[in-house]
Amino acid sequence: MSKYLSMKRESGHATVGDLPRLMAKLNGLAERLSEEEITAILGESYSDVDIDVDFESFLRVYLNLQARAAAKLGSGAKNSSAFLKATTTTLLHTIDESEKSSYVAHINSYLGEDPFLKKYLPLDPAKNDLFELAKNGVLLCKLINVAVPGTIDERAINTKQVLNPWERNENHTLCLNSAKAIGCTVVNIGTQDLIEGRPHLVLGLISQIIKIQLLADLNLKKTPQLVELVDDGKDVEELMSLAPEKVLLRWMNFHLKKAGYKKTVTNFSSDVKDGEAYAYLLNVLAPEHCSPNTLDMKDPSERAELILEHAEKMDCKRYLTPNDIVEGSPNLNLAFVAHIFHHRNGLSTDSKQISFAEMMSDDVQVSREERAFRLWINSLGTVIYVNNVFEDVRNGLGKNNMVDKLMRFNILQLLKNLRFHSQGKEMTDADILSWANNKVKSSGRTSQMENFKDKNLSNGIFFLELLSAVEPRVVNWNLVTKGESDTKKAKENDDF
Repeated sequence: MSKYLSMKRESGHATVGDLPRLMAKLNGLAERLSEEEITAILGESYSDVDIDVDFESFLRVYLNLQARAAAKLGSGAKNSSAFLKATTTTLLHTIDESEKSSYVAHINSYLGEDPFLKKYLPLDPAKNDLFELAKNGVLLCKLINVAVPGTIDERAINTKQVLNPWERNENHTLCLNSAKAIGCTVVNIGTQDLIEGRPHLVLGLISQIIKIQLLADLNLKKTPQLVELVDDGKDVEELMSLAPEKVLLRWMNFHLKKAGYKKTVTNFSSDVKDGEAYAYLLNVLAPEHCSPNTLDMKDPSERAELILEHAEKMDCKRYLTPNDIVEGSPNLNLAFVAHIFHHRNGLSTDSKQISFAEMMSDDVQVSREERAFRLWINSLGTVIYVNNVFEDVRNGLGKNNMVDKLMRFNILQLLKNLRFHSQGKEMTDADILSWANNKVKSSGRTSQMENFKDKNLSNGIFFLELLSAVEPRVVNWNLVTKGESDTKKAKENDDF
Protein backbone atom coordinates (compact mmCIF):
# COMPACT_ATOMS: atom_id res chain seq x y z
CA MET A 1 0.00 0.00 0.00
CA SER A 2 2.85 2.41 0.82
CA LYS A 3 4.37 1.89 -2.64
CA TYR A 4 1.06 2.74 -4.27
CA LEU A 5 0.60 5.88 -2.18
CA SER A 6 4.18 6.98 -2.87
CA MET A 7 3.58 6.62 -6.60
CA LYS A 8 0.43 8.76 -6.38
CA ARG A 9 2.23 11.43 -4.36
CA GLU A 10 5.01 11.69 -6.96
CA SER A 11 2.78 12.51 -9.93
CA GLY A 12 -0.61 13.21 -8.40
CA HIS A 13 -2.11 10.09 -9.94
CA ALA A 14 -1.14 6.52 -10.88
CA THR A 15 -1.41 5.09 -14.39
CA VAL A 16 -0.78 1.73 -16.03
CA GLY A 17 2.38 3.19 -17.56
CA ASP A 18 3.79 3.86 -14.06
CA LEU A 19 3.40 0.28 -12.91
CA PRO A 20 6.29 -1.58 -14.61
CA ARG A 21 8.95 0.65 -13.02
CA LEU A 22 7.42 0.21 -9.57
CA MET A 23 6.50 -3.47 -9.82
CA ALA A 24 9.99 -4.44 -10.97
CA LYS A 25 11.31 -3.27 -7.58
CA LEU A 26 8.87 -5.18 -5.36
CA ASN A 27 9.88 -8.25 -3.38
CA GLY A 28 8.90 -11.46 -5.12
CA LEU A 29 8.95 -9.83 -8.57
CA ALA A 30 12.33 -8.08 -8.80
CA GLU A 31 14.33 -11.29 -9.11
CA ARG A 32 11.87 -13.00 -11.45
CA LEU A 33 10.45 -10.47 -13.92
CA SER A 34 12.20 -7.62 -15.69
CA GLU A 35 10.57 -4.25 -16.28
CA GLU A 36 10.22 -5.14 -19.97
CA GLU A 37 8.49 -8.42 -19.16
CA ILE A 38 6.08 -6.67 -16.80
CA THR A 39 5.29 -4.11 -19.51
CA ALA A 40 4.51 -6.94 -21.94
CA ILE A 41 2.27 -8.72 -19.43
CA LEU A 42 0.34 -5.54 -18.68
CA GLY A 43 -0.06 -5.00 -22.41
CA GLU A 44 -2.17 -8.16 -22.56
CA SER A 45 -4.83 -6.53 -20.38
CA TYR A 46 -4.38 -2.79 -20.96
CA SER A 47 -4.17 -1.19 -24.40
CA ASP A 48 -3.96 2.35 -22.99
CA VAL A 49 -1.04 3.01 -20.62
CA ASP A 50 -2.55 6.34 -19.56
CA ILE A 51 -5.50 4.72 -17.76
CA ASP A 52 -5.65 5.67 -14.07
CA VAL A 53 -5.11 2.82 -11.61
CA ASP A 54 -6.95 2.71 -8.28
CA PHE A 55 -5.67 0.67 -5.35
CA GLU A 56 -7.87 -2.34 -6.12
CA SER A 57 -6.48 -2.51 -9.67
CA PHE A 58 -2.95 -2.05 -8.32
CA LEU A 59 -3.42 -5.01 -5.99
CA ARG A 60 -4.95 -7.13 -8.75
CA VAL A 61 -2.02 -6.40 -11.05
CA TYR A 62 0.47 -7.27 -8.29
CA LEU A 63 -1.17 -10.64 -7.57
CA ASN A 64 -1.41 -11.48 -11.28
CA LEU A 65 2.28 -10.66 -11.78
CA GLN A 66 3.13 -12.75 -8.73
CA ALA A 67 1.37 -15.72 -10.32
CA ARG A 68 3.17 -15.18 -13.64
CA ALA A 69 6.50 -14.92 -11.85
CA ALA A 70 5.85 -18.19 -10.04
CA ALA A 71 4.77 -19.88 -13.27
CA LYS A 72 8.00 -18.71 -14.90
CA LEU A 73 9.94 -20.76 -12.36
CA GLY A 74 7.96 -23.78 -13.48
CA SER A 75 6.59 -24.75 -10.10
CA GLY A 76 3.58 -22.45 -9.80
CA ALA A 77 2.70 -20.26 -6.86
CA LYS A 78 2.22 -22.04 -3.56
CA ASN A 79 -1.29 -23.45 -3.32
CA SER A 80 -2.34 -21.85 -6.60
CA SER A 81 -4.14 -24.36 -8.74
CA ALA A 82 -2.77 -25.61 -12.05
CA PHE A 83 -6.37 -26.59 -12.77
CA LEU A 84 -7.52 -22.98 -12.48
CA LYS A 85 -4.70 -21.49 -14.49
CA ALA A 86 -5.05 -24.05 -17.27
CA THR A 87 -8.71 -23.20 -17.73
CA THR A 88 -8.60 -19.43 -17.48
CA THR A 89 -5.57 -18.45 -19.55
CA THR A 90 -6.79 -19.69 -22.92
CA LEU A 91 -5.09 -16.96 -24.93
CA LEU A 92 -5.58 -18.83 -28.21
CA HIS A 93 -9.21 -19.64 -27.34
CA THR A 94 -8.66 -23.32 -28.00
CA ILE A 95 -11.02 -25.94 -26.64
CA ASP A 96 -9.92 -29.32 -25.36
CA GLU A 97 -12.54 -31.66 -26.82
CA SER A 98 -11.70 -34.39 -24.33
CA GLU A 99 -12.33 -32.04 -21.41
CA LYS A 100 -15.53 -30.83 -23.02
CA SER A 101 -16.78 -34.41 -23.37
CA SER A 102 -15.97 -35.19 -19.75
CA TYR A 103 -17.74 -32.10 -18.44
CA VAL A 104 -20.78 -32.80 -20.62
CA ALA A 105 -20.93 -36.34 -19.17
CA HIS A 106 -20.69 -34.86 -15.66
CA ILE A 107 -23.55 -32.43 -16.35
CA ASN A 108 -25.72 -35.15 -17.91
CA SER A 109 -25.15 -37.33 -14.85
CA TYR A 110 -25.77 -34.76 -12.11
CA LEU A 111 -28.44 -32.57 -13.71
CA GLY A 112 -30.26 -35.09 -15.88
CA GLU A 113 -33.27 -35.17 -13.55
CA ASP A 114 -33.44 -31.43 -12.86
CA PRO A 115 -37.06 -30.27 -13.35
CA PHE A 116 -36.08 -27.40 -15.67
CA LEU A 117 -33.02 -28.81 -17.45
CA LYS A 118 -34.16 -32.39 -18.10
CA LYS A 119 -35.93 -31.34 -21.31
CA TYR A 120 -32.55 -30.17 -22.66
CA LEU A 121 -30.47 -33.12 -21.41
CA PRO A 122 -28.58 -35.25 -22.21
CA LEU A 123 -26.25 -32.93 -24.09
CA ASP A 124 -24.33 -34.21 -27.10
CA PRO A 125 -20.57 -33.80 -26.48
CA ALA A 126 -19.91 -33.83 -30.23
CA LYS A 127 -21.95 -30.67 -30.74
CA ASN A 128 -22.04 -27.21 -29.18
CA ASP A 129 -25.16 -27.93 -27.13
CA LEU A 130 -23.28 -27.10 -23.91
CA PHE A 131 -22.43 -23.56 -24.97
CA GLU A 132 -25.92 -22.90 -26.36
CA LEU A 133 -27.59 -24.06 -23.14
CA ALA A 134 -25.21 -21.98 -21.03
CA LYS A 135 -26.42 -18.76 -22.69
CA ASN A 136 -29.45 -18.31 -20.43
CA GLY A 137 -27.46 -18.80 -17.20
CA VAL A 138 -29.70 -21.48 -15.70
CA LEU A 139 -27.29 -24.36 -16.32
CA LEU A 140 -24.35 -22.60 -14.67
CA CYS A 141 -26.40 -21.59 -11.61
CA LYS A 142 -27.70 -25.15 -11.21
CA LEU A 143 -24.18 -26.55 -11.58
CA ILE A 144 -22.92 -24.24 -8.81
CA ASN A 145 -25.61 -25.64 -6.51
CA VAL A 146 -24.49 -29.17 -7.35
CA ALA A 147 -20.92 -28.24 -6.42
CA VAL A 148 -21.86 -26.43 -3.20
CA PRO A 149 -25.49 -27.16 -2.29
CA GLY A 150 -27.52 -24.18 -1.13
CA THR A 151 -25.23 -21.52 -2.61
CA ILE A 152 -28.05 -20.09 -4.74
CA ASP A 153 -31.70 -19.81 -3.74
CA GLU A 154 -33.15 -21.31 -6.92
CA ARG A 155 -36.18 -19.04 -6.72
CA ALA A 156 -33.81 -16.24 -7.70
CA ILE A 157 -32.98 -17.99 -11.00
CA ASN A 158 -35.08 -16.90 -13.99
CA THR A 159 -36.30 -20.15 -15.52
CA LYS A 160 -38.93 -19.09 -18.05
CA GLN A 161 -38.92 -20.80 -21.43
CA VAL A 162 -37.89 -17.55 -23.13
CA LEU A 163 -35.86 -15.00 -21.17
CA ASN A 164 -35.53 -11.35 -22.07
CA PRO A 165 -32.03 -9.77 -22.08
CA TRP A 166 -32.49 -8.32 -18.58
CA GLU A 167 -33.45 -11.72 -17.12
CA ARG A 168 -30.48 -13.44 -18.80
CA ASN A 169 -28.16 -10.78 -17.42
CA GLU A 170 -29.63 -11.30 -13.93
CA ASN A 171 -28.92 -15.03 -14.16
CA HIS A 172 -25.33 -14.51 -15.26
CA THR A 173 -24.69 -11.86 -12.61
CA LEU A 174 -26.01 -14.30 -10.01
CA CYS A 175 -23.82 -17.03 -11.50
CA LEU A 176 -20.59 -15.00 -11.47
CA ASN A 177 -21.12 -13.67 -7.95
CA SER A 178 -21.91 -17.17 -6.68
CA ALA A 179 -18.94 -18.66 -8.53
CA LYS A 180 -16.65 -16.20 -6.75
CA ALA A 181 -18.27 -17.04 -3.44
CA ILE A 182 -17.50 -20.76 -3.74
CA GLY A 183 -13.89 -20.14 -4.82
CA CYS A 184 -13.85 -19.81 -8.62
CA THR A 185 -11.47 -17.38 -10.29
CA VAL A 186 -13.41 -15.38 -12.87
CA VAL A 187 -10.65 -13.26 -14.39
CA ASN A 188 -11.80 -11.44 -17.53
CA ILE A 189 -15.21 -13.15 -17.56
CA GLY A 190 -18.26 -10.87 -17.78
CA THR A 191 -21.97 -11.47 -18.10
CA GLN A 192 -21.83 -10.68 -21.83
CA ASP A 193 -19.24 -13.42 -22.37
CA LEU A 194 -21.63 -15.95 -20.85
CA ILE A 195 -24.68 -14.57 -22.66
CA GLU A 196 -22.79 -15.07 -25.94
CA GLY A 197 -21.71 -18.55 -24.82
CA ARG A 198 -18.03 -17.99 -25.57
CA PRO A 199 -16.70 -21.57 -25.49
CA HIS A 200 -13.26 -21.08 -23.89
CA LEU A 201 -14.68 -18.94 -21.08
CA VAL A 202 -17.75 -21.10 -20.44
CA LEU A 203 -15.64 -24.26 -20.38
CA GLY A 204 -13.08 -22.63 -18.10
CA LEU A 205 -15.76 -21.66 -15.58
CA ILE A 206 -17.44 -25.08 -15.72
CA SER A 207 -14.13 -26.83 -15.12
CA GLN A 208 -13.55 -24.81 -11.96
CA ILE A 209 -17.06 -25.46 -10.63
CA ILE A 210 -16.70 -29.21 -11.20
CA LYS A 211 -13.28 -29.22 -9.58
CA ILE A 212 -14.70 -27.55 -6.47
CA GLN A 213 -17.39 -30.23 -6.32
CA LEU A 214 -14.91 -33.08 -6.70
CA LEU A 215 -12.55 -31.73 -4.04
CA ALA A 216 -15.23 -30.71 -1.53
CA ASP A 217 -14.48 -33.61 0.83
CA LEU A 218 -10.70 -33.14 0.84
CA ASN A 219 -10.56 -31.66 4.35
CA LEU A 220 -10.62 -32.93 7.92
CA LYS A 221 -14.10 -31.62 8.64
CA LYS A 222 -15.69 -33.60 5.82
CA THR A 223 -13.29 -36.57 5.95
CA PRO A 224 -11.76 -36.87 9.44
CA GLN A 225 -10.02 -40.10 8.32
CA LEU A 226 -7.48 -37.86 6.55
CA VAL A 227 -5.80 -37.46 9.95
CA GLU A 228 -4.10 -40.76 9.11
CA LEU A 229 -1.88 -38.85 6.65
CA VAL A 230 -0.05 -37.04 9.48
CA ASP A 231 1.91 -38.03 12.56
CA ASP A 232 1.30 -35.30 15.14
CA GLY A 233 -0.76 -32.23 16.02
CA LYS A 234 1.58 -29.81 14.27
CA ASP A 235 1.30 -31.76 11.04
CA VAL A 236 -2.48 -31.73 11.41
CA GLU A 237 -2.44 -27.93 11.46
CA GLU A 238 -0.35 -27.92 8.30
CA LEU A 239 -2.76 -30.36 6.64
CA MET A 240 -5.71 -28.16 7.54
CA SER A 241 -4.08 -25.18 5.81
CA LEU A 242 -3.43 -27.00 2.52
CA ALA A 243 -5.50 -26.43 -0.59
CA PRO A 244 -7.71 -29.46 -1.44
CA GLU A 245 -5.57 -30.26 -4.48
CA LYS A 246 -2.49 -30.51 -2.25
CA VAL A 247 -4.37 -32.74 0.19
CA LEU A 248 -5.30 -35.02 -2.71
CA LEU A 249 -1.63 -35.28 -3.73
CA ARG A 250 -0.65 -36.08 -0.16
CA TRP A 251 -3.33 -38.77 0.03
CA MET A 252 -2.13 -40.29 -3.25
CA ASN A 253 1.52 -40.33 -2.14
CA PHE A 254 0.51 -41.83 1.22
CA HIS A 255 -0.91 -44.89 -0.56
CA LEU A 256 1.86 -45.02 -3.16
CA LYS A 257 4.44 -45.21 -0.39
CA LYS A 258 2.55 -48.10 1.22
CA ALA A 259 2.44 -49.83 -2.17
CA GLY A 260 6.22 -49.55 -2.59
CA TYR A 261 6.27 -46.88 -5.29
CA LYS A 262 9.63 -45.10 -5.08
CA LYS A 263 8.74 -41.73 -6.64
CA THR A 264 6.75 -38.80 -5.26
CA VAL A 265 3.90 -37.49 -7.37
CA THR A 266 3.93 -33.68 -7.37
CA ASN A 267 1.39 -32.97 -10.13
CA PHE A 268 -1.43 -34.51 -12.12
CA SER A 269 0.33 -34.22 -15.45
CA SER A 270 3.92 -35.29 -16.17
CA ASP A 271 4.20 -37.43 -13.02
CA VAL A 272 1.30 -39.70 -14.02
CA LYS A 273 1.76 -39.85 -17.81
CA ASP A 274 3.45 -43.26 -17.80
CA GLY A 275 0.63 -44.79 -15.75
CA GLU A 276 2.92 -46.44 -13.17
CA ALA A 277 1.63 -44.37 -10.26
CA TYR A 278 -1.96 -45.23 -11.16
CA ALA A 279 -1.14 -48.92 -11.37
CA TYR A 280 0.37 -48.90 -7.87
CA LEU A 281 -2.47 -46.77 -6.47
CA LEU A 282 -5.27 -48.96 -7.81
CA ASN A 283 -3.48 -52.14 -6.77
CA VAL A 284 -3.24 -51.00 -3.15
CA LEU A 285 -6.82 -49.65 -3.04
CA ALA A 286 -8.52 -52.51 -4.90
CA PRO A 287 -6.20 -55.53 -4.92
CA GLU A 288 -9.12 -57.80 -5.83
CA HIS A 289 -9.11 -56.29 -9.34
CA CYS A 290 -5.32 -56.21 -9.67
CA SER A 291 -3.76 -57.32 -12.94
CA PRO A 292 -0.06 -58.27 -12.89
CA ASN A 293 0.17 -57.36 -16.58
CA THR A 294 -0.35 -53.63 -15.96
CA LEU A 295 3.17 -52.84 -14.75
CA ASP A 296 4.70 -55.25 -17.26
CA MET A 297 3.31 -53.31 -20.18
CA LYS A 298 5.99 -51.27 -21.98
CA ASP A 299 3.59 -49.26 -24.13
CA PRO A 300 2.09 -46.39 -22.07
CA SER A 301 -1.16 -46.46 -24.05
CA GLU A 302 -1.69 -50.16 -23.44
CA ARG A 303 -0.91 -49.67 -19.74
CA ALA A 304 -3.42 -46.81 -19.61
CA GLU A 305 -6.05 -49.13 -21.11
CA LEU A 306 -5.48 -51.68 -18.34
CA ILE A 307 -5.57 -48.96 -15.67
CA LEU A 308 -8.98 -47.79 -16.85
CA GLU A 309 -10.24 -51.37 -16.99
CA HIS A 310 -9.18 -51.70 -13.35
CA ALA A 311 -10.85 -48.37 -12.52
CA GLU A 312 -14.05 -49.41 -14.31
CA LYS A 313 -14.35 -52.42 -12.02
CA MET A 314 -14.26 -49.92 -9.13
CA ASP A 315 -16.82 -47.71 -10.93
CA CYS A 316 -14.17 -44.99 -11.28
CA LYS A 317 -13.56 -44.73 -15.02
CA ARG A 318 -15.38 -41.43 -15.42
CA TYR A 319 -13.60 -38.27 -16.69
CA LEU A 320 -10.70 -39.51 -18.80
CA THR A 321 -9.54 -41.78 -21.62
CA PRO A 322 -6.23 -43.65 -22.07
CA ASN A 323 -5.05 -40.79 -24.28
CA ASP A 324 -5.72 -38.26 -21.48
CA ILE A 325 -3.41 -40.24 -19.20
CA VAL A 326 -0.64 -40.51 -21.79
CA GLU A 327 -0.86 -36.82 -22.71
CA GLY A 328 -0.94 -35.81 -19.05
CA SER A 329 -4.15 -33.75 -19.05
CA PRO A 330 -3.92 -32.04 -15.61
CA ASN A 331 -7.62 -31.24 -15.29
CA LEU A 332 -8.92 -34.67 -16.19
CA ASN A 333 -6.26 -36.58 -14.25
CA LEU A 334 -7.06 -34.53 -11.15
CA ALA A 335 -10.77 -35.30 -11.64
CA PHE A 336 -9.96 -39.00 -12.05
CA VAL A 337 -7.94 -39.19 -8.82
CA ALA A 338 -10.61 -37.22 -6.93
CA HIS A 339 -13.23 -39.67 -8.21
CA ILE A 340 -11.13 -42.57 -6.92
CA PHE A 341 -10.85 -40.85 -3.52
CA HIS A 342 -14.64 -40.53 -3.31
CA HIS A 343 -15.22 -44.19 -4.13
CA ARG A 344 -12.45 -45.79 -2.12
CA ASN A 345 -10.08 -43.63 -0.06
CA GLY A 346 -8.50 -46.61 1.71
CA LEU A 347 -8.08 -44.67 4.97
CA SER A 348 -8.33 -46.03 8.47
CA THR A 349 -11.57 -46.15 10.43
CA ASP A 350 -9.64 -45.94 13.70
CA SER A 351 -12.17 -44.28 16.03
CA LYS A 352 -9.44 -42.67 18.18
CA GLN A 353 -7.83 -40.94 15.22
CA ILE A 354 -11.18 -39.81 13.83
CA SER A 355 -12.27 -38.46 17.20
CA PHE A 356 -9.02 -36.50 17.43
CA ALA A 357 -9.70 -34.88 14.06
CA GLU A 358 -13.32 -34.13 14.90
CA MET A 359 -12.35 -32.47 18.19
CA MET A 360 -10.08 -29.99 16.44
CA SER A 361 -12.16 -26.82 16.20
CA ASP A 362 -11.05 -23.51 14.74
CA ASP A 363 -10.91 -20.38 16.83
CA VAL A 364 -14.30 -18.88 15.92
CA GLN A 365 -13.21 -15.23 15.76
CA VAL A 366 -10.01 -15.98 13.82
CA SER A 367 -11.91 -18.18 11.38
CA ARG A 368 -14.54 -15.50 10.80
CA GLU A 369 -11.93 -12.82 10.09
CA GLU A 370 -9.85 -15.12 7.90
CA ARG A 371 -12.95 -16.02 5.87
CA ALA A 372 -13.89 -12.36 5.40
CA PHE A 373 -10.38 -11.46 4.22
CA ARG A 374 -10.22 -14.54 1.95
CA LEU A 375 -13.54 -13.78 0.27
CA TRP A 376 -12.49 -10.17 -0.26
CA ILE A 377 -9.14 -11.09 -1.85
CA ASN A 378 -10.77 -13.71 -4.08
CA SER A 379 -13.44 -11.19 -5.13
CA LEU A 380 -10.73 -8.99 -6.67
CA GLY A 381 -10.59 -11.39 -9.61
CA THR A 382 -6.91 -12.34 -9.50
CA VAL A 383 -5.57 -15.56 -11.03
CA ILE A 384 -4.45 -16.70 -7.58
CA TYR A 385 -7.16 -18.33 -5.49
CA VAL A 386 -6.46 -17.89 -1.78
CA ASN A 387 -7.37 -21.03 0.14
CA ASN A 388 -6.07 -19.86 3.52
CA VAL A 389 -5.02 -16.26 4.19
CA PHE A 390 -2.38 -17.10 6.78
CA GLU A 391 -0.61 -19.63 4.54
CA ASP A 392 -1.19 -18.37 1.02
CA VAL A 393 -0.24 -14.70 1.31
CA ARG A 394 2.82 -15.01 3.53
CA ASN A 395 5.10 -14.67 0.48
CA GLY A 396 3.69 -11.30 -0.55
CA LEU A 397 0.90 -9.64 1.34
CA GLY A 398 2.07 -10.77 4.76
CA LYS A 399 0.30 -10.72 8.06
CA ASN A 400 -3.35 -10.70 9.04
CA ASN A 401 -3.32 -7.07 10.24
CA MET A 402 -1.80 -5.97 6.93
CA VAL A 403 -4.65 -7.64 5.04
CA ASP A 404 -7.05 -5.92 7.44
CA LYS A 405 -5.58 -2.52 6.50
CA LEU A 406 -5.74 -3.32 2.80
CA MET A 407 -9.35 -4.37 3.08
CA ARG A 408 -10.29 -1.24 5.03
CA PHE A 409 -8.50 0.93 2.46
CA ASN A 410 -10.35 -0.82 -0.35
CA ILE A 411 -13.74 -0.26 1.31
CA LEU A 412 -12.93 3.41 1.96
CA GLN A 413 -11.98 3.84 -1.69
CA LEU A 414 -15.26 2.24 -2.72
CA LEU A 415 -17.22 4.64 -0.52
CA LYS A 416 -15.20 7.56 -1.83
CA ASN A 417 -16.07 6.59 -5.39
CA LEU A 418 -19.77 6.84 -4.51
CA ARG A 419 -19.36 10.62 -4.66
CA PHE A 420 -20.15 10.40 -8.35
CA HIS A 421 -23.63 9.16 -7.46
CA SER A 422 -24.27 11.79 -4.77
CA GLN A 423 -23.57 15.12 -6.51
CA GLY A 424 -19.86 15.09 -5.56
CA LYS A 425 -20.48 14.67 -1.83
CA GLU A 426 -18.39 12.05 -0.04
CA MET A 427 -20.39 9.32 1.65
CA THR A 428 -20.31 9.30 5.45
CA ASP A 429 -21.46 6.77 8.06
CA ALA A 430 -24.54 8.95 8.61
CA ASP A 431 -25.40 8.82 4.88
CA ILE A 432 -25.14 5.02 4.81
CA LEU A 433 -27.16 4.72 8.02
CA SER A 434 -29.87 7.01 6.67
CA TRP A 435 -30.03 5.16 3.34
CA ALA A 436 -30.39 1.76 5.03
CA ASN A 437 -33.11 2.92 7.43
CA ASN A 438 -35.05 4.69 4.68
CA LYS A 439 -34.77 1.64 2.39
CA VAL A 440 -36.22 -0.67 5.05
CA LYS A 441 -38.94 1.84 5.94
CA SER A 442 -39.95 2.24 2.28
CA SER A 443 -40.62 -1.51 2.10
CA GLY A 444 -43.23 -1.22 4.86
CA ARG A 445 -41.13 -2.72 7.66
CA THR A 446 -40.38 -1.10 10.98
CA SER A 447 -36.83 -2.16 11.92
CA GLN A 448 -34.30 0.65 12.30
CA MET A 449 -30.68 0.79 13.46
CA GLU A 450 -29.28 3.58 15.59
CA ASN A 451 -25.64 3.01 14.60
CA PHE A 452 -23.33 0.27 13.35
CA LYS A 453 -22.80 -1.00 16.90
CA ASP A 454 -26.52 -1.31 17.63
CA LYS A 455 -26.98 -4.53 19.64
CA ASN A 456 -30.32 -5.15 17.95
CA LEU A 457 -28.41 -5.97 14.75
CA SER A 458 -27.15 -9.21 16.33
CA ASN A 459 -30.28 -11.17 15.40
CA GLY A 460 -29.83 -10.37 11.69
CA ILE A 461 -33.44 -9.27 11.14
CA PHE A 462 -32.58 -5.73 10.03
CA PHE A 463 -30.10 -6.98 7.42
CA LEU A 464 -32.63 -9.48 6.07
CA GLU A 465 -35.23 -6.70 5.80
CA LEU A 466 -32.69 -4.50 4.01
CA LEU A 467 -31.84 -7.28 1.55
CA SER A 468 -35.54 -7.92 0.98
CA ALA A 469 -36.11 -4.21 0.34
CA VAL A 470 -33.40 -4.22 -2.33
CA GLU A 471 -34.48 -7.53 -3.91
CA PRO A 472 -37.61 -9.18 -2.44
CA ARG A 473 -36.87 -12.61 -3.95
CA VAL A 474 -33.66 -13.22 -1.98
CA VAL A 475 -35.29 -13.76 1.44
CA ASN A 476 -37.59 -16.65 2.32
CA TRP A 477 -39.42 -15.29 5.37
CA ASN A 478 -40.83 -18.74 6.16
CA LEU A 479 -37.31 -19.76 7.21
CA VAL A 480 -36.53 -16.66 9.27
CA THR A 481 -36.73 -16.80 13.08
CA LYS A 482 -36.39 -14.03 15.63
CA GLY A 483 -32.72 -14.90 16.12
CA GLU A 484 -33.11 -15.66 19.81
CA SER A 485 -33.20 -19.06 21.48
CA ASP A 486 -35.73 -20.04 24.14
CA THR A 487 -32.86 -20.29 26.61
CA LYS A 488 -31.87 -16.67 26.00
CA LYS A 489 -35.47 -15.49 26.31
CA ALA A 490 -35.83 -17.34 29.63
CA LYS A 491 -32.65 -15.75 30.96
CA GLU A 492 -33.88 -12.26 30.02
CA ASN A 493 -37.22 -12.95 31.72
CA ASP A 494 -35.38 -14.05 34.88
CA ASP A 495 -33.36 -10.83 34.83
CA PHE A 496 -36.56 -8.82 34.86
